[in-house]
Amino acid sequence: MIMEQIQQIMRECGRIMLEADRSHADIETKGRSNNLVTRYDKAVQQVLQTKLLELAPEAHFVGEEEDVHDSIASGKAFIVDPIDGTANFVKDYKGSVISVAMTQDGQLELGLVYNPYLDELFTAQRGKGAFCNGKPIHVSNQPLEAGLTLYGSASYYPELIDDSFRLLRKAFDRSMDIRRSGSAAWDLCCIAAGRAELFFELRLYPWDHAAGTLLVREAGGTVTRVEGGDVSLSSPCSVLAAGSCVDTSFLRE
Repeated sequence: MIMEQIQQIMRECGRIMLEADRSHADIETKGRSNNLVTRYDKAVQQVLQTKLLELAPEAHFVGEEEDVHDSIASGKAFIVDPIDGTANFVKDYKGSVISVAMTQDGQLELGLVYNPYLDELFTAQRGKGAFCNGKPIHVSNQPLEAGLTLYGSASYYPELIDDSFRLLRKAFDRSMDIRRSGSAAWDLCCIAAGRAELFFELRLYPWDHAAGTLLVREAGGTVTRVEGGDVSLSSPCSVLAAGSCVDTSFLRE
């Protein structure tokens, strides 16, 4: 029941994005001039926080905006990115998504990502598979040589840019082609749906990848840190996701 209720809330938030007036978006920066937030990021997060906590009043809440970062170590928690791909949103690039994950005692239980521009709602529940608009999805079974590499290279982390492009060159040399969407949550959905074979980014926060991580895993793929080891749901880390026939060890050579 809670899965269906969360989907309804996310669709409501999608309408906020679709009806946004970007001429009055109140664009602000977070630390760096290219790390953006708008009044719509805040508005969507407020709707999510209010309505998700109505479903589970005892739950903790972790959201990208407004410094709402409760601990998820015990009990139920929601991890939310109200608009993943804010720069895309500001530019009307139509490549932004809403991401909601739910954890129990620090373990991912639900993952949902909604792209209102395509009206695609990706859902996953631990142990029950992954879906797009209710239809089962699976990661690609193609090797990287016949596949696409997706990557993120946030320009507000200048210390990571050289390493990002060094790894991208390695992946480019082994891939059919490369893509950059500007939304890690969306990239992870594309891995889960078998639309691409490899994704990496060297620093993501839990709200960027939590829902997508569960989607990829439930679709039969793998999600780890680039350097190896499990991803973190409590602090920033690198993220590497792949389909079932991709050997990612070359990125650690």
